[in-house]
Amino acid sequence: MRETWLAGWRPYALLGLFCLCLYVPGQAAIPVLDRDEARFAQATRQMLLTGDFLDIRFQDEARNNKPAGIYWLQAAAVAAFSTPRSTAIWPYRLPSLLGATLAVLFTFGFGRTLLGDARGAMIAAVLLAAALGVIAEAHIAKVDAALLAATAAAQGALGLAYTRARAGNAVPTGVAAVFWLAEIAAIYLKGPIGPCIAVLTAATLSLADRDARWLHGLRPLAGLTATILAIAPWLYAIQHATRGQFLAQSMGHDFLSKVMGGQEAHGAPPLYYLVLAFVTFWPGSLLLVPAALIGWRRRREPPARFLMAWLVPAWMVLELVSTKLPHYALPLYPALALLAAMSLRDGASLRWARWLGGALWLLATIALAAALVVLPIRFGGQIIPLGIIGAIAIIALAAALLYQRPGPMQTTALLAAMSLAFVIPAASAVVPSLNQLWLSNAAAELVARHPPPRGTPLIAIGYNEPSLVFLLGGRLKSAVRDTPVAVGDDALVSNRDGAAFMQGLAARGFSAKPLDSVSGLDYSNGQRMTLTLYRVDAR
Repeated sequence: MRETWLAGWRPYALLGLFCLCLYVPGQAAIPVLDRDEARFAQATRQMLLTGDFLDIRFQDEARNNKPAGIYWLQAAAVAAFSTPRSTAIWPYRLPSLLGATLAVLFTFGFGRTLLGDARGAMIAAVLLAAALGVIAEAHIAKVDAALLAATAAAQGALGLAYTRARAGNAVPTGVAAVFWLAEIAAIYLKGPIGPCIAVLTAATLSLADRDARWLHGLRPLAGLTATILAIAPWLYAIQHATRGQFLAQSMGHDFLSKVMGGQEAHGAPPLYYLVLAFVTFWPGSLLLVPAALIGWRRRREPPARFLMAWLVPAWMVLELVSTKLPHYALPLYPALALLAAMSLRDGASLRWARWLGGALWLLATIALAAALVVLPIRFGGQIIPLGIIGAIAIIALAAALLYQRPGPMQTTALLAAMSLAFVIPAASAVVPSLNQLWLSNAAAELVARHPPPRGTPLIAIGYNEPSLVFLLGGRLKSAVRDTPVAVGDDALVSNRDGAAFMQGLAARGFSAKPLDSVSGLDYSNGQRMTLTLYRVDAR
């Protein structure tokens, strides 16, 4: 890549185009996912239908675990490109696509100054864009891709403030403004997560340097005042609307329960994120070990020192916290990408280090290539030619990486091509073809063939995934097997609850006529089930 392509607007345009190639395929084709995406999307829909953009609800259940920022962004996207009556999920995913893209652009923009090298910043931005975890979040209508953008902006500004102060230069007011604006955005998106990462980073640097005076460049008094003024009106309004329950539930029930215990059976042992990073940061995970080594080797240099302070303390906290989910480490990936770019820029002296993590990377690569071929057969009953082509391309590119030892830019290009070879077949053809996994889609089509009479809500017994609520436009009443039903009601009943359902009807002098049924796998709990649609009749 010639230097002219790294000047002005051109690298941003190239990165934006690369992100579109990675993030657009599958946006409309992949069905709404359980459980978080469907809950976010349905809550946003209800905001638009009710006109209440303060009190967040999924059906009648209050959702006080997160601030309203992502719901507002999704509502704006749906209002601009769709309608809340539509069951299309792609408009709700647009903020995630935009968030992931902005995170990549911020990583390049701040990285170019932080590393003092446009090529290194481009490598880092490509590695971040191509990371499988980032791509996945760009396709899911929830908060984490947008939070990644806010964190990348805030931490980038924090890094510039630190390196400029250590070089004896003044910190521009614009850098401080970006930091505080990004932190405000992060708070509106996911509460304390963004500020916690910034505090950990700043505290680590100040303790290591035994000097916290560099923080003055961020104008902390003005910044904290602006943050309070920006957050306080909404916080007061939501506390009033929820009768004081928002902070109690978001900080007490949600945040602290995740820290103190494995919430919703999402516990995992330490080193979970380190091992998982070989998949979630793939294909750039080939450089995980070199990134760690270059960070340690150059830990006394301000850029590497900052990146290590961003990455290591927060990573350690995540490994120790009881509740673990793959996307929790996502805000640390820009630092990991920048360190990986430094390792590539360092050249031959660190090439040997790739082999230390090469076995896990190769295992992840083979598994992902195999998934393109095996999953459609296992869960779709078909062979996807595009998946086979993608698998062959991934293996060929991996062989070129491991045995040809290309230079930094060539390595980056090969890793980018590997990501494209996986994502385009997976998102556009493989994942949408996994029909056995899309049980809610099949159930919604069943209901469309046999619509409930009088526009009454459908009663669901034994299957109450949020995706079905979204696909039915909220016209779903989740129930237990002994819930009273009336003559003419329709009930969607799982095979596990069918006998008890019929016995309960018989005891009341009712019967039920089966209209149709569908089968599949509820991937949220791993249970295979058959759902039968009944219409209740009098005997």
